Parts: sequence; C-alpha cells; structure tokens
Amino acid sequence: MTPGPRLLWGTGVAVVAVLAVAVALMWKPAIAPIGAPPVTSFDAQTKLAGARVVALGDCIVCHTAKGGQPFAGGLPLATPFGTIYATNITPDVETGIGNWSLEAFTRAVRHGVARDGHLLYPAFPYIHFTRMSDGDISAAYAYLMTREPVKATAPANELIFPLNFRPLLAFWNMLFLRPGPEAADASKDVQWNRGKLLVDGLGHCASCHSPLNPIGGEKSGHAFDGGIVDGREAPALNALSAAPKPWTQAQLVTYLRTGRASEHGAAAGPMLPVTRDLATVPEQDVQAIATYILSIQKPRPTDASPVASTSPSAQAQSGAVLFAASCAQCHGPQAPMQSIGERPTLALSTAVNASTPRNAIQMILGGIDWHGEDALNYMPAFAQVYNNRQIADLASYIRATYSQRGPWDDVEESVAKVRKENDAR
Repeated sequence: MTPGPRLLWGTGVAVVAVLAVAVALMWKPAIAPIGAPPVTSFDAQTKLAGARVVALGDCIVCHTAKGGQPFAGGLPLATPFGTIYATNITPDVETGIGNWSLEAFTRAVRHGVARDGHLLYPAFPYIHFTRMSDGDISAAYAYLMTREPVKATAPANELIFPLNFRPLLAFWNMLFLRPGPEAADASKDVQWNRGKLLVDGLGHCASCHSPLNPIGGEKSGHAFDGGIVDGREAPALNALSAAPKPWTQAQLVTYLRTGRASEHGAAAGPMLPVTRDLATVPEQDVQAIATYILSIQKPRPTDASPVASTSPSAQAQSGAVLFAASCAQCHGPQAPMQSIGERPTLALSTAVNASTPRNAIQMILGGIDWHGEDALNYMPAFAQVYNNRQIADLASYIRATYSQRGPWDDVEESVAKVRKENDAR
C-alpha cells in the first residue's frame, strides 16, 4: 500500500520544518572584525581587574601549550570523544583574537560562538562563563587584548564522527546552555553569593568535578559528585566532610592558595596550576570559594566510615620493599619531611583514601614536576623506574599501611589502563 498524497505532503512539511529549525539553530552570523585596539585604549585599573578575572578563570592553564607562549593555545585537551586543541587568545590579528570586538568576545563567553559565527566546543566552558558579569567580561577582554600578540595556529581537532560536525553543537546547547548571569540569592550573605558566582561561573569547578553523560554534558543531578580529568579523578567537592579529617574553611583556603593542606594532601595534575593562579588573586575571593564549597556538603553516607584493614596481602608485602627503597625517605614516619613544613601524612591523603587507586597510581607514575624556585610540591616520577606489577605492589602497600579502608581491587589492571591512557595523550 502506498501512502496517500496528504500523508506525503504532511511528512514533507514536517521535514522542511525540522530542517528550518535546525538551520536557524546552527547558523550564527559573523560579527565584523575590527582593527586591533591599541594597548593605550585600556586603562590600568581595568587591566588589573582583568588579570584577576583571567586568573580566577584559569585561562592560561588551558590556553598555553607545554613549552608554548602564554595564551597562544595549542594545548591538547583529551575528551572521551577525541582531542580538542585550545585556541590562541592573544591579540594576534591573524591567528588570535586581535580583530575581535568586545561584542564578539562577549558572545563567545556567553553563548559559545566565535567571531566568524562557528560554534565553539564546550571544552571551552561557556556554559559556566555565561554567568559572568558584564564588568568581568569587559575586564578579561582588556587584559587579554593587552598581552603580547603571538602568531600561532592551533592544530586541527581530532574528534570522532559525527561530533566533528560543529553545527550539531546547536542541539547540545539547547540541552545544557542557559545564557546569562544568575540573580543573587537574597537569603544568603555577600560572601556566599560571591563564592557561588566564582564556583559555578568563572571558576567552572563543576566542569572537572562532575561526571559527564554519554554526550559530554554534566550529568543532571550530580553536580560536584566527582569526575575524570586528564586521567585523574577530580574528587567530589560535595564530600569533603567525609575525608579522614573533614575539611575546614582554613584548610581549604590554604590548599587552594598554596597547593598543600597539612591535614589532607598536596595538589597534583590539573589542580596544581589552578592553585598557582589562585595564589595571585585576593584572599577574599578564595575565602568566598571555600565558603560556598563547604555549604554544599552532602551528609556523610553511613557506609563511608572507615573499614578495618585486613592483613597485608602478599602484593602489599612486596610493595613494602619498594616503599623502603623509594618512598620512606620522604613519606616514612621518621622522615624529616613529616615534621618540616606541615607536610601531610599519607594516612590523610585523598588519593590514598579514594575509592579507586587511579590517583595514587598517577602520583607514583608521574610525580609532581619541579618548579624551580616556586614554593610548590615536588615528587619524582617512577613510571620509568618500576613496571606495572611493582607500581601495583607499591600502591597496594600504601593503601594497606596508611588507610583504614579496604584494599583496592584489580590494581595491576588499573596501572596498565592508566599507563595506556597516559601514552595516548
């Protein structure tokens, strides 16, 4: 039986309507280029405010390739869907944002649309930046437009089909983008509202510390429940009260500004450069961040209480030898580091007490780079020193010795998986 003319006509109209809506969503007009604004067109106070905004947004972290010029882009950002390369946001006219007007810059920040009209990938966290105030956006623009122009073109993105088809982002934006600033909560004080604005907006903390759904959006109802970034677990920010020693305001502020907290641990991986940026902003900003984060803590689950450790396994006993050879000098109970500089004991480490061994493995494999004269943490890497079995033995020993929680499962398999992920980046 063939469909009648009316059915065919109705189906055709529906298809045309859907296509029209799709085109309307996908198409964004270009904003005319401008001549690069002279540095003298921005006053010193606005540029100073912009430096604060850019530091709070961690812009230099994502937009600077290893060994590259600041803000010149090229950093590979690994996602579950392939690799996205950060763009050049210096005021170079040809390869950066030198010919972008404030209007074009604001549209990119608020709506994820580039000056020429193409849609930006949400690795650029515009779904959070959209909450920034007009003043903060203008200040960030002034600061970036007065940086040293660098001619640098980012490599082409390497995304799987069909996610490499940018127009599909229009539908993603329909699901996850809610443009514009949010009103302050009149029932809360100024510090809490400032903290919420920084955490949910400019700081885009949920981008890393929340699980993602199958299409790369933050999973609804699970904000701050923890995520995976650059092969490391970003801990749940709403479970800080469940740590072996619950986080306090003072400890959280110290950690965010120095990268180390005496009762918790040291920053590593993607979080380390964040703490370097936060060290440059006024302490009142970090106090506000800590106030808001501590206000979103979930009740401690009944099954989160420490579990009595079982006797060390043969694997952990083997790790004891490795620990004595490579770790005890800094982390052993008699090590000077334990009494100098308020270095945290491994018994309080977030990585050691985590539900999976991922972060402990990453710390052993990659350590923490040396930063010269900067007063930051350092730990040598052991990826080239020990094989997977030995790394697993060492992690199991540390877990059995320093945590009251049960042993991790399948540690050697986790080491192999993490090494493979690291090699692919």
